[in-house]
Amino acid sequence: MTRTAPQRTTTIGWMPLAVLATAQFLVVLSTSIVNVALPQIRAGLDLSDTGQAWTANAYVLVFGALLLPGGRAGDVHGLRRVFLLGIGLFALASLSAALAPTAAVLIAARAVQGTGAALLAPTALALVLTLYPDRERRGTALGVWGAVSGAGGAAGVLLSGLLTSLYGWRAVFVVMVPLALAVLVATRLVVEADRPRGGSLDAPGAVTLTAGLVALTYGLSGRWPLAVLGLALLGLFAVVQRRAAEPLLPPRMRAVAAPNVLMALLGAVWLGLFYFLPLYQQRALDYSPLEAGLTQLPLALMITLSSWATGRLSGRAVLPAGLLALTAGLAWLARTPADGTFLVDLLGPALLVGSGLGVVFVRLTALASTGVAAADNGLAGGLVNATRQIGGAVGLSFLTLLPSFGAAFLACAALTLLLCALSVLPTRKA
Repeated sequence: MTRTAPQRTTTIGWMPLAVLATAQFLVVLSTSIVNVALPQIRAGLDLSDTGQAWTANAYVLVFGALLLPGGRAGDVHGLRRVFLLGIGLFALASLSAALAPTAAVLIAARAVQGTGAALLAPTALALVLTLYPDRERRGTALGVWGAVSGAGGAAGVLLSGLLTSLYGWRAVFVVMVPLALAVLVATRLVVEADRPRGGSLDAPGAVTLTAGLVALTYGLSGRWPLAVLGLALLGLFAVVQRRAAEPLLPPRMRAVAAPNVLMALLGAVWLGLFYFLPLYQQRALDYSPLEAGLTQLPLALMITLSSWATGRLSGRAVLPAGLLALTAGLAWLARTPADGTFLVDLLGPALLVGSGLGVVFVRLTALASTGVAAADNGLAGGLVNATRQIGGAVGLSFLTLLPSFGAAFLACAALTLLLCALSVLPTRKA
């Protein structure tokens, strides 16, 4: 098979990266932008406790469960083709959520939004890996990728507070529609179509994996029989993979197993931080949604700057240093005084957490794609996104059992310290 990507890197500019990074920003944004708006959504659609939880979880569950099949579909049918399908679904679902007349319609729209995100997120990362294969340009590209991914979480809280205060909860979905449509048009104009690898998608593997992940993550919220069913389905997935002619997760992907395990642990820390921080600010410190959003700016800025800088750094000490900064910031945040102030109790932790998160995300993303064949870029993109998302969902289900915000932040700090101890394995492979 002839590979044309190395020749293109001498002339290709950064516009495709800007378009694809915007898509990634939307994926992360749609995870966090709903959290601050949930009280208004609940009042507007008369949501029950279950309905409120599903407004957030429908997106997260479907997105995480379909990431691996979505990435492999890009390898088989063409990365750009699957990406365009994903961003189109995402735009349509965002509009449906904005216009939803009932809770059921909103939850269904969020599930479709998660499906679109599961198609576009891994293929967008795979396109970046394909378009920028040489070490220096790939480092720069992944630095930008980490910046928009990290900033998307904080920006979601900020935009949600602003839009909800000014225009109501429907605005948090409306804002994503023109952005998604702009990405769709720009992709057709500036991202060259790739050649599909061909072959077939492992349908039994995709079904057992998706059903297993959904049942497990949903079951961990207290429905333990479903969690057991999920584990059984994941065991069946492992059996199916051994017998499949073209398995969804082939044995050669063991080469990136270690960084993906670390990414799963980081996902628990990541989702825990962006779930509990705005709740602490609004419930304990009595911040308004807009105030909670505005105080995320230093965190977003530090994630952006550290991600950008990390793309230009090398060496085995980079990842552990980032993890230590993240641990220190989370441990500081775990104090959670009821009379805390922004300058004394939030700014310092935000700067440490932001600097560490950017470094760790970029380094683990790079390690999770190191040594992967070009034909498996979609699968690698799906795998690293899936491990972070599922790790986040599983981790959050346990973190919510803790008795206080401080205990949750302290558990995140302990988990990050464990990550630091384990990071020597992938660092040696970098």
